[in-house]
Amino acid sequence: MAVNRPQRRPVVALYERIADAIHEGVYPPGCTLPSEPRLASELGVSRPALREALLLLQEDGLLTVRRGVGRTVNLSPPRRGHERIQPLEETLSGSTPVRVRPLLRAVEEPTDFTTGQLLAPADSELRFWESVLEAEGTAAALSQEWAAPDGVLERAHPAFAEALRSAAGEAGSMLAALVGASRALPLAGHSTVTATLLGRRRGEQLDRAPQTPAVLITQVVRVDGVPVLAAKHMLPTGAPALPIVQSG
Repeated sequence: MAVNRPQRRPVVALYERIADAIHEGVYPPGCTLPSEPRLASELGVSRPALREALLLLQEDGLLTVRRGVGRTVNLSPPRRGHERIQPLEETLSGSTPVRVRPLLRAVEEPTDFTTGQLLAPADSELRFWESVLEAEGTAAALSQEWAAPDGVLERAHPAFAEALRSAAGEAGSMLAALVGASRALPLAGHSTVTATLLGRRRGEQLDRAPQTPAVLITQVVRVDGVPVLAAKHMLPTGAPALPIVQSG
């Protein structure tokens, strides 16, 4: 496990370059992106790296893949559903206990995703936790969690920021730390569920092939309407069953 200062992972930096081009109108809503070879050449990156970034953009609702057309820029973001707040390790634990194995505990600059979900200013610092959830010694899910800036956390609940500082070296999820510190304070959650592929990096982390089908859960947790946590949970084929209850 490593702890780093603010940074952008290479795939995130590439994601941001393309997202910025979309927001600036270089690729306006409804347009089709150039082919992978041409786009990789224009950006000066390898096709595998580009493919990883495009996959993330698709998962976050900025792009849609249309058969026979290619990748097009979406006209509007997807709608979100509703859920009962519970850490993923508890949701997946049926008859088999689920263990959280920390991969990375870092501080990151906001990305297009976290700016949109957490409303984080560009100059803020966000805690980022990446973990593998294991069931019976097998990697069952990959979780990436971002917390709102400390000032936002402290205004939402004085115990939140301290709970994350204290739990940074422990084997647990960010959401579990917030739930444990929330006491009687109600948390509200919204999620999207998307079918996708693991891709190279996440495949390596979960010991699966890059083309393995997976379910991506994008989650935002709020207190009185203020977002305090954003997360992506990747569950590959063969992961424990995930119960989903939908409400209107």
